[in-house]
Amino acid sequence: MLYTSTTFVCALIVVAMQMPAKQIVNAGPAPVGPYSPAVKAGSLIYLSGTLAQDAAGAIVGKGDIAAQTRRVIERMHEILTLSGSSLEQVVAVTVYLRNAGDFAAMNDAYKAHWPLNPPTRTTVIANLVLPDALVEMSMIAVPLGAERTVIHPAGWMRSPNPYSYAIRSGEMLFLSGLVSRNGRDNSVVTGDITKQTRVVMDNAGELLEAAGMTHANVVSARVFLPDASVFQQMNEAYRSYFSSAPPPARATVKVGLAGSQYAVEITMVASSAPREAIGAGRPANPNLSPAIRAGRMVYVSGMLGNTPETKSDTAAQTRETLARIGTTLAAAGCSPSDVVDGLVYLTDIRDFAAMNEQYRGFFGRDFPARTTVQAGLVAPDGLVEIMLTAVTP
Repeated sequence: MLYTSTTFVCALIVVAMQMPAKQIVNAGPAPVGPYSPAVKAGSLIYLSGTLAQDAAGAIVGKGDIAAQTRRVIERMHEILTLSGSSLEQVVAVTVYLRNAGDFAAMNDAYKAHWPLNPPTRTTVIANLVLPDALVEMSMIAVPLGAERTVIHPAGWMRSPNPYSYAIRSGEMLFLSGLVSRNGRDNSVVTGDITKQTRVVMDNAGELLEAAGMTHANVVSARVFLPDASVFQQMNEAYRSYFSSAPPPARATVKVGLAGSQYAVEITMVASSAPREAIGAGRPANPNLSPAIRAGRMVYVSGMLGNTPETKSDTAAQTRETLARIGTTLAAAGCSPSDVVDGLVYLTDIRDFAAMNEQYRGFFGRDFPARTTVQAGLVAPDGLVEIMLTAVTP
């Protein structure tokens, strides 16, 4: 059969329309919960939180943070290869350390894998699912050949640690976890939570501007506070940067930071795609939107299910949380099957199994990538918080 150029283009369009929006990538030991090792969604690849496990699922390098860091990255390299990507194409990494004292040794092992143009990175201190695990990492990558451009404002010094401040790929921009530091000389900017939040948000503004964006392009944020008592003061400073547009989806938790001099760390994702806030019938909140839709991507805020009826019951709170998420997904034109990435915060890691049972039932099959860690929640009675990313069909 003779194909004209028009016929060939039309055939490509038909094939693209038939490709699933979400593709599961399986590799390595069987997951210890209802999640997939990696999920491909459009131009992004989401890798689940990964531990230093061997083929049987046991932790290797017990007590050795450098060995565990290497093993985690080796495992993720295998998953990236099967996903049509590589370590060089990673755009964002989140590192969860059990002990703040392991930060320097983790960095030394980590930086060997990215001698040039490392991905953006956020590092926080949190308890992990397996008792012998010292480090867990999740990643977002782009396929081989896709754009991956480091964004660095003029006049800023390079980070003293192995990460880039921002990376752009297509319409997406990923920012590292930012703390109260002067970008021009890397000096610490001291002050109370209000001042430090403003420094973080001003630095984010410079990174966004260098990428041709503004705060109005931010679609998702995660806020980390060592002291939850300053939550409201952080909110007052934070929300002033989103007065001209609905605030992004957001989750805020209490965890340790790598530097004790910092009162807050914030990491963000921005998009140049048309941006729409999804209210899902919930009251307006000046600090966050229930969800933000940008292009085909939907970013759902961290949601809780704490009510007088669910108090002290992790399973019941998980069910209520997922019910609220289901309503929000539906308002955005999605369903649980469209979720590609999840982040679960538990106030007590011993509740992992109880949460998992409800989580598994909500998704049923073709689970999204997921990371689960222990963290304090800003809601006094909250036991579980879940934040999701979905792709519209």
